[in-house]
This record gives sequence, structure tokens and C-alpha cells, in this order.
Amino acid sequence: MSFGEFRNTENELYNFQTRVGVAGGIVMIAFLILLSRFFYLQVIKHDYYHTKAEDNRISVVPITPNRGNIIDRNGVVLARNYSAYTLEIAPGKVTDVEQVITELAGVIDIRPSDRNRFRRLMIEAKGADTLPIRTRLTDEEVAKFAANRYRFPGVEIRARLFRQYPFAERASHALGYIGRINNTDVDWLEDNGLEANYKGTDHIGKTGIEQSYETELHGSTGYEQVEVDAAGRGVRTLSRTPPTSGNNLILTLDMGLQDVVETAFGDRRGALIAIEPSTGGILAFVSKPGFDPNLFVDGIDPASWKELNESIDRPLNNRALTGVYPPGSTFKPYMALAALETGKRTPTQTIFDPGYFDFGGRRFRDDKVGGHGLVDMYKSIVVSCDTYYYNLGNDLGIDNISRFIGQFGLGSQTGIDVQGESTGVLPSQEWKMKRFRRPDQQKWYAGETISVAIGQGYNAYTPLQLALAISTLANNGVMYKPHLVKYIENVNTGERRMVEPEPVKTIPLKPENIEVIKHALAGVNTEGTAARAFVGATYTSGGKTGTAQVIAIKAGEKYVESRVAERHRDHALYIAFAPVESPKIALAVLVENGGFGASAAAPIARLVLDYYLLGKKPNKPAAADDKASDGD
Repeated sequence: MSFGEFRNTENELYNFQTRVGVAGGIVMIAFLILLSRFFYLQVIKHDYYHTKAEDNRISVVPITPNRGNIIDRNGVVLARNYSAYTLEIAPGKVTDVEQVITELAGVIDIRPSDRNRFRRLMIEAKGADTLPIRTRLTDEEVAKFAANRYRFPGVEIRARLFRQYPFAERASHALGYIGRINNTDVDWLEDNGLEANYKGTDHIGKTGIEQSYETELHGSTGYEQVEVDAAGRGVRTLSRTPPTSGNNLILTLDMGLQDVVETAFGDRRGALIAIEPSTGGILAFVSKPGFDPNLFVDGIDPASWKELNESIDRPLNNRALTGVYPPGSTFKPYMALAALETGKRTPTQTIFDPGYFDFGGRRFRDDKVGGHGLVDMYKSIVVSCDTYYYNLGNDLGIDNISRFIGQFGLGSQTGIDVQGESTGVLPSQEWKMKRFRRPDQQKWYAGETISVAIGQGYNAYTPLQLALAISTLANNGVMYKPHLVKYIENVNTGERRMVEPEPVKTIPLKPENIEVIKHALAGVNTEGTAARAFVGATYTSGGKTGTAQVIAIKAGEKYVESRVAERHRDHALYIAFAPVESPKIALAVLVENGGFGASAAAPIARLVLDYYLLGKKPNKPAAADDKASDGD
């Protein structure tokens, strides 16, 4: 072995040792990096990752509170809850929703309407974690799905509370309905800082009392900490904060009276509002036709929605609250009172009615051919003499009419505790200036005042406004804010918080003038246009019939109902209060296209007053009186 060979061995040994050293250093550095990372994760970030691990192990589940019940003044439950199972799909956890639904249909009965409703819900409630494909499952269906659950990840059976309206269409427009929370509702919750309290809640009040008193009815959401397995299913409950049930609402509404009104209407379209004059409490709130609010609880199917939304009878339209109509001759008592208060007329002052009133080259005709002869204020109301009010309107002027009658709430929102109220129109020169743009349209013409004076022209009011006005007159000028809720009841303590009657104003009226008008209104029911409807009544009542044109009749033509299409016929109206000496109830009735108020609206009011004052309950709709006075 040569000397050069020994030198090569030493180099190789050196090189080997160097490589081992470098490799060892790398290993040591890697170990130190791992050790530092381990220290960082286990010590520095311990709390963070411990929390993350707990989050994976523990799920916080919101517990939806029981929604408060809605109850009438006599303890009759109008809206309540019941529990049932639903089959729900989490769209975010399912790849092909339609395929999953098709496979589910082999296990659970899923109808085309269920599919259509589910598609509608996917559009309206995009942010929802789960959506129901079937509700109110039977025990057999629950068992069948449980046996096949492994086949359907992202599909669960859940126990839910459902809203039920036992009387279906009865009082539907007063109660309203609840529906699934959509994007608009989410915005409202966020704007009002309520989103945290609605975690896990699927439904919210959409209309009526359900909407207006949503925060009282909903309650407070509870929470449950649940330990879950790797599949996300609950293993055991670790802690629980119970929910607080929503408050019950006890209404001023009398469901017995409500039922009588809706029975009396039969298939006719219209509205009736009955008010307790001394408190403003709503005794009956009717808009016909109504709808079944139970349809909306699960999410209404497209076919039912189309039927309701496209019906020519407009069952979703709350006529009592949002419908505006000319008041017809129900306007006349307030005109007469304005005349007394302003000194334009005395009770005994008379005019001669030849059956028309000539003004500005135009002849305004009275309903009665040949006229009523000599007419004083009492007779003008009892026989509903148009000519008297043509004269009076011309003497008063539109702005005096508007200022005085506006005090009774006509043309203004009443402030009732239900949202969506229409304002209506109380015409005046100022109103016309704001309403129209062109100068020739903005000018007020004296002839327009003549039409306004008999409740026609631009006049347009809601049945609720008409009811409030007659209630205020019956209560000697003291107006109370109309309301539907009487008490708010805490379910846990039983404590009741009263919704105090709220006096809005006292109209400064002379008592002797009020008595003149009340006396005349009583005469309407004993010897005037509504006398046939009140034959044999054992109580005293005051009222006024009204008929409002739907389409204009050409000058010189006579209105003949049989020659006019049904939906172009006049609206029938009637306002009333009873007993005259101490009013307990005041009401306004509207029958759309019903013709004369005396024949179509007054008979409905008679049945209502008979029930409320005497306890008589009808078993069939009020019959139209074809022989009633044609004065209104």
C-alpha cells in the first residue's frame, strides 16, 4: 500500500465526518424547529387550540322559545302552538338536492306540492341552515326514516313548534299570520338588534297582530351545550339555559261577535269594524273574504299562493284597514253637526227640496224624484235628503268642511295597533294643490264641494275610520285610539299588563248640538231609511245608511242596479251605535257592490247589535231587504 493511498483514506474519513456533522446539525436544527413549534402550539397557543378542540367537541344549540298564544276577551284561544316532527334538508351539506329529494321519496311520502314549496323556500330563505321538505310526520314515517338515516347525510328529523289558528279564516285579517324568516325579515332583525334572540327561530309575524306584537309574542331564545361525535350528532347535554316563552296577548276582540259578523256577511265582500266607544277597544274586525292563515305556517305552496293572490275577490286585501271608499250619506251627520257648530244652520231651519239643486249651470239631483218638500235638519238625516246637503255644502265651503270633519279622524290614520293602515282622502283646497301637478288640475271648483257634501267626489275613507268617527260621535266627541290588544300576559308569572285606553282628543262640541244629531240618527232606525231593518228591536239605536257610487252615471240617466255589472254596482254602507242613551258599541259596515245601504248593510248591523246587546245568534247570513227605502 503506497503513501498516497493512506492520504486518500484520511480525506475520505474527513469528508465522511463532515457530512455526518452537517447531517447531525440539520437534524438538530429540524429537531429544534419541531421543538419550538411544539412549544408554540402546546404552550403559547394552548388556550386557542383547546378552545378549537372544544368547539369541535361541543356544539351550542339554540332552543326556540314557545310563541305566546293569542286569546280573545272571553278566553277563547285564537292562535296557539303544537309540536310535530319535520324532515329537513341542509342545502349546504348536500351536493344534489333534487336527487336527495327523489331518494327520500322512496322512504317518505313527498308530494309535488312539497317539492314546489321547498324550491320556493330555497329562494326566499337563502341563509337558512336547514329547510323542511316535509312537516308533521307521523310516528311511522319517523321510524322509517330513522332506519334509513345513514343513507342521507345532511338530512335530519327535528321536533318543531307549529302555529295553529283553530278558527281558520275567522278573524284572519286581525290576527295575521306567521311565515318563515326571509331576507327582508333578517334586515329588520339586524336593524333592531334582535338577530341574536332569533338564532334557531324559523318563523316571524308577517301581518296583523302577529307582526305588530312580534317582540312580545316571540320570547327569549335559550341555549344548550351538547357534546357531539365525529359525525356531528349529539352524545350528551353538558349545560342548558332554558328559553323564556313569549307573552300571551288577550284581545279586546269578541270571537262570538266576530263569528256572528262573518256569518251575517255570508259570501259577500266587505268589512265591518265594531268599537267600544268608551275605550276604543275593537270588538269585531272583519274583512271579507278572508284567508286561512294556517296555509302560511309551513311556507305556502305555489298553487295556494296563486289562488289567493290572483283571486278576483282579493282575499288577502285587508278591506277594513287598507280599503278606501266614498262614505256616501254616512257623511251627512257630520255635515249637519258642522252646520250647527258653525252657525250655518239651526235644527228647525228648513229648505224646500224640489228633487234637485241647480248650481253653475248644472243640476244636482236628489234620489227621490219630485223631492222631499220642506226639509229641516232632522228630516234631512232621517230621509237622507241630498238636496239639503247640496245647499249646505255650498254654504259651508270645502275648507270649512275639511277642518271640521277632519276632527273625527276621517282622512287620517287612526293609530290602531296593526300595521299597514291607509290614510284615505279628506279633500280640501290644500290637498288638491299637493295631489295634482298641472295648475288647471290644482284649482278647486265650487261644484266639487257639492259632491263632497253628500259623501261622494274625492272623499275616500277606510271602514276603520268610519267606525272611529261614529264611535267618537256616540261618545260625545271623546275619541279613543282604537286597539286590538287588551292585556299582555306573562306566561311564567301570570302577571297581566293592561294596554290602557288612550284618549286621543276631545272635540269641543256643544252638548245640545250632539243631541240634535243623535236624535236624528235614532230616527233613521225608527222611521227613516233603516227602519225596516230595525223593526221590533227592543233597544234604542242610532244609525245612518249610505250608498257610494262605484262608476259615474251620465247626467239625466237613472241608476238601475239590475242593468249594471255586479262589480260596478254601488257600495252599501251603514254606521250605527247602541244603545243611544249609553252607547256600548259603535260600528261601520261596508258591503262591496251591495247596492243600497238600507237593504244590504243595515240588516247585517241589526244581527250584530242583536247578538251583542241581546245574545241572539243568527245561523245564516243576513237577508238583503229588497223593499227597504231606496233613499240610501
